Amino acid sequence: MRYFNTVITGSGSYIPSNRIDNSQFTQQVFFDKDHSPIEGSGDEVVRKFRDITGIAERRWVSEDQTTSQIAAIAAERAIDAAGIDKETIDQIIVAHNFGDVIKGTTQTDLVPSIASRVKHLLKIGNPHCIPYDMIFGCPGWLQGLIQADAFIRTGSARRCLIIGAETLSRVVDKYDRDTMIFSDGAGAIVFEGIEGDEKKGLLSHATVNHSGEEAFYLYFGESNHPKSKQDIRYIKMDGRKVYEYALSQVPEAMKAALDRSGVEARDIKKVLLHQANEKMDEAIVKRFFRLFGIKPVMADVMPMNISSLGNSSVATIPTLYDMILKQQLGEHRIDSDDLLLFASVGAGMNINAIIYKQ
Repeated sequence: MRYFNTVITGSGSYIPSNRIDNSQFTQQVFFDKDHSPIEGSGDEVVRKFRDITGIAERRWVSEDQTTSQIAAIAAERAIDAAGIDKETIDQIIVAHNFGDVIKGTTQTDLVPSIASRVKHLLKIGNPHCIPYDMIFGCPGWLQGLIQADAFIRTGSARRCLIIGAETLSRVVDKYDRDTMIFSDGAGAIVFEGIEGDEKKGLLSHATVNHSGEEAFYLYFGESNHPKSKQDIRYIKMDGRKVYEYALSQVPEAMKAALDRSGVEARDIKKVLLHQANEKMDEAIVKRFFRLFGIKPVMADVMPMNISSLGNSSVATIPTLYDMILKQQLGEHRIDSDDLLLFASVGAGMNINAIIYKQ
């Protein structure tokens, strides 16, 4: 029996070289959302932050870089890894949230789209290669995979380039301690429809959305500084509500994806989660496996890079995947036929989970 599979044939990533260590925030004065100063010394604030999130440092782009530029770098590396002619790409899907924001400005630039800019930077001349953006919060890269899978299976595309890229350092409020969470980066894959003798690639998925009060757990808001300009907005988050929402909803979405796949939870080799918060991610994975009466060896099943790279939103999963494939993340490996579970939660609130066989 022959199967038509949608599979990843190449991956690439771009990790900015500019390391921002936690110690660089110890002299920063932080304020709460009510504009009152955060109590405690800078060292104490930073230490508590590390204990809660697991983040020790993050990467920020250089002053002359933009989201579209780092997206193109990751894309070029994925194309090279796949060994394909870039002119044969049918769709370029770029997941992001804020477009290009030039250093020193406060405007988001989305005209033309980031995907169109990537096509331009890659010098792809094929007029039938269609570029478009995916605005879906942190799960946007996974939504890109799901959408590309649908296009490929219906015959509307054969080969897609899917990128997750973000420069969150351009939209953070330096007076908000959540600034320490956010980072920059880009990851990309080439996704193709290929026939084979066994079922591989994207096996199943589940998508969930709650847009009641949950829709504004992440939002754009004014600075926490008491004398801030009211006409400038920054990325803001109700961290406690995001945490509670993720723990209650993400494991169930992961289970829904697994139930549709025909595989068993005990056969999952790796869970690649959006690198949002170390403790939150650990709790999500434990709750997922608990639904099946399994107590996983967390160090084996859940690779993490948040400690050194921070939270780069849509870029976290594709960069994590690429790092493992290139053996850049300790002892973690992904081998042929390994079953992977991708999952992410973010603004909207949106959740995506995918079961993928390598």
